[in-house]
Amino acid sequence: MPHIERIEKRERSFFGMLFWWMFLAFNVPMGLWMFMTIKLSSEQFQSSTDAAYQAGTAVGGTIAVGVLLWIWLFGDIILGLLVALSRGKKVTIERTVP
Repeated sequence: MPHIERIEKRERSFFGMLFWWMFLAFNVPMGLWMFMTIKLSSEQFQSSTDAAYQAGTAVGGTIAVGVLLWIWLFGDIILGLLVALSRGKKVTIERTVP
């Protein structure tokens, strides 16, 4: 006995797709930037034997990571809102399945 299957999709407009790709293009470099900052800070911390240099590296690395997290958070909030607001209308697709 065949039955009807309904699938709900949202169709994005040009600007919706543009905002989606901007969101992705923002997050990938931010993730890489965060990774490289932590890696560089860790390498500098381990390469020194001076306690004051290690303390300064730890404090500076923590501040840098904190600033990057705030930039990432605010960028994601702004771009995420644009992506959410440009989702498009809901389209229901019906098909008969045997």
